[in-house]
Amino acid sequence: MAMEEKVIKGIKFGILSPDEIRRMSVVQIVSPETYDEDGTPISGSVMDPRLGAIEPGQTCPICGNTMKACPGHFGHIELALPVINVLYVKHIYDLLRATCANCGRIKVSPSEIEKYMVYLRKLKARYPYLAKRFSEFIKKKAIKVTVCPHCGAKQPKIKLEKPTTFVEQHEESKEVVRLNPLTVRSRLERIPNEDIELLGYDPRDSRPEWMVFTVLPVPPTSIRPSILIETGIRSEDDLTHKLVDIVRTNERLREHISAGAPQIIIDDLWELLQYHVTTYLDNEVPGLPPAKHRSGRPLKTLAQRLKGKEGRFRGNLSGKRVDYSARTVISPEPYLSINEVGVPIDVAKILTVPEKVTEWNIEEMRKLVINGPNRWPGANYIITPDGRRIDLRYVKDRKSVAESLAPGYIVERHVRDGDIAIFNRQPSLHRMSMMGHIIKVLPGKTFRLHLAVCPPYNADFDGDEMNLHIPQTEDARAETRLLLKVQNHILTPRYGGIIIGAIQDYISGAYILTIKTTLLKKEDVIDLLSAAGVVKELPEPAILSPKRLWTGKQIISMFLPEDFNYHGKANISSGPLKCEDIECFWDSYVVVRKGKLLMGVLDKKTIGAEQQDSLLYWLAKEYGVEYVALFMDHVFRMFIRVLEKRGFTLRLDDVAIDENTRKEILEIIKEAFSKVEELVKQYVEGKLEVVPGRSLEESLEIKILEILAEARDKAGEVAVNRLDPFNNAFIMARTGARGNVLNLTQMSATLGQMTVRGERIWRGYMGRPISSYGQNDLGPLARGFVVNSFYSGLSPTEMFMHAAGGREGLVDTAVRTSQSGYMQRRLINALQDLYVEYDGTVRDSTNSIIQFVYGEDGADPAKAPHGNIVNVERIIERVIGWKM
Repeated sequence: MAMEEKVIKGIKFGILSPDEIRRMSVVQIVSPETYDEDGTPISGSVMDPRLGAIEPGQTCPICGNTMKACPGHFGHIELALPVINVLYVKHIYDLLRATCANCGRIKVSPSEIEKYMVYLRKLKARYPYLAKRFSEFIKKKAIKVTVCPHCGAKQPKIKLEKPTTFVEQHEESKEVVRLNPLTVRSRLERIPNEDIELLGYDPRDSRPEWMVFTVLPVPPTSIRPSILIETGIRSEDDLTHKLVDIVRTNERLREHISAGAPQIIIDDLWELLQYHVTTYLDNEVPGLPPAKHRSGRPLKTLAQRLKGKEGRFRGNLSGKRVDYSARTVISPEPYLSINEVGVPIDVAKILTVPEKVTEWNIEEMRKLVINGPNRWPGANYIITPDGRRIDLRYVKDRKSVAESLAPGYIVERHVRDGDIAIFNRQPSLHRMSMMGHIIKVLPGKTFRLHLAVCPPYNADFDGDEMNLHIPQTEDARAETRLLLKVQNHILTPRYGGIIIGAIQDYISGAYILTIKTTLLKKEDVIDLLSAAGVVKELPEPAILSPKRLWTGKQIISMFLPEDFNYHGKANISSGPLKCEDIECFWDSYVVVRKGKLLMGVLDKKTIGAEQQDSLLYWLAKEYGVEYVALFMDHVFRMFIRVLEKRGFTLRLDDVAIDENTRKEILEIIKEAFSKVEELVKQYVEGKLEVVPGRSLEESLEIKILEILAEARDKAGEVAVNRLDPFNNAFIMARTGARGNVLNLTQMSATLGQMTVRGERIWRGYMGRPISSYGQNDLGPLARGFVVNSFYSGLSPTEMFMHAAGGREGLVDTAVRTSQSGYMQRRLINALQDLYVEYDGTVRDSTNSIIQFVYGEDGADPAKAPHGNIVNVERIIERVIGWKM
């Protein structure tokens, strides 16, 4: 029989009525005992067999299905006295305050009710999301009324004593009455349907008295199965434990009521029943002790199963553990392509790709099946046309299975070179956190990746782990190959600049290769080209005698397009480390004419990641990302090879300064100290000039910080100018490969002022940060100025001050990470319903138009001219009045 197809128009939430709970129930739960002596579930208990089959081979007495097909069935508990549903306490509180305690009507005049009803129905028809806001407005207005406009009764004040106790306070008699759940339910029953609708509820699905339980639904055993532990004892689910407590307390309460027990005993048991029902629904209610196991572990009840990071929605639905994925540590491999990922052979033997057997690949598939799961490349499973799955680990005669292969079978083969995979590093904060890579199976235990691909993933090799996912369908593989491949993300969609480019060693290598002093013999050139993995015809050497020598610029030119032109500044031309002499000038400006690098060095500004208007950017714009990917694959290998041949490391000597320079630096610091002394003297005498908008103390601190920062910068300048411009630390800082002038200053000259929260260090003892200094000492040393450099070594007090400044950095990093993660989560939740419709508009889930054109300009930042995301064509069309 053909199934009728239906389209879901919408989902409506409501509250289960007592009758509905009874209707969907298959058994009333009355027994607090779960199993009898021989381990059989007791009928009428929370483990009644009618609640669903949970044992292998067991048949459900209700639906006749086995464990696999039985959906589970609800039971119910008839409560001896009503209890408040803690999840609806805020709604009950609002309803009690908005309606009359005497007649139950909403505290709004009859004429206003009619008027508001007309408005509400109009809003519901046209703007459903605004109707809720309007109901909130009516509710707030009703809560403020102190005399009922219908019966004239003076209204008592109602207070909520958390979590579930309502108290009524009469102003005239000053009497305080505690409202029990029975009273609360009777008041809610009195509210008429039209008033309920005005307050924002649908009386057909959500009558307010249903927020107070008289019948409690008991969920099926399939959502709270019991398990057998090693000792043979049954261990019950947390929900089952809680339900047993509810049934036991409920039955005791029923017995006491029928036996005519004193009211105080009944009230105590009623309170206990309320506690058990509350903690069953939510075991983290503020002001209520959580229900615990004997071990002291709090029970995980209904709300805890659903909410939070590990809950059902975030833990099992929005994000979950998946098949066909692998995770391990990453390590660098500069000889891979930027589009590739190195996969360990052990991983390649476990991850599989389902490949349909056709008459063209049948022989290849047979070979893979014969290789089986243990020889790579092989296969792990075969799926027959009738859906049977054959596990090749347990097949002895794989040859006969291979012979039986025919078109229509599916072979789940090992991943191999050339397959496509999605590579990911968490946290996934932007689009480039997941990119498509082509698999290259390599020996070893780690995933290997090209160093230039580190910036988009924010990856480094200090123990980072990454995830590999194998797309399982043809569509997914085609999409990954065409849209997600690394080369398609060289330009970031954030601002259209290069995000995948040279970093660290690549920049140092590029600088050393392209600097004027680098001259290469023929064997050196051949060695570099072989490292690049290309065969090229050598140009004429730049120097013909006495030896034939080539420049590094000539080698780079061999990889540039013949009609490519570019000019721009190198990193060495700017910043505090710039070189003033004429020799430096010629290397500071990069000029490419007709594919020849005529002058300038390649460094961070020209080939670096996240750079604007770089040489790589214009190559990508003019020749496409495929060209840039090939350029990086070949040229970047040469940069690494240059460093391997020359040797490039950091020595202690690279930051050493001579005795005369050291004396000069100490003089600069001494002079700064005397200026600070003078400022402190002016402050004590009350003669210090106050900075506008600041107090006298703040003005002093600002001026001291200025003087000490200036002293540190001067000392750094002196030290850096004495360093050999060809030492490796200087090269790294100057080219932008790693570090900056401040790092060099702190290594060779002085660390300078340590700060916490932007201030000099003053917290600690009264009037001094550490006991080494006198009370109220405002001098630089007492407040965290470190005279020594890392080269000369820090004194114990300097070490302490430096650690105080460093601690702040660590705390900031931890705080920023959690804050930005939470902000991103909120932003995604706010925007997740938005999509771009085929007519170019941006809409939400209610089909409302949010933007008429995506981004208001229709421009894709990744494709727009760099730094200018205005859609020029659209502006011209508007001006001239017709579509271009």
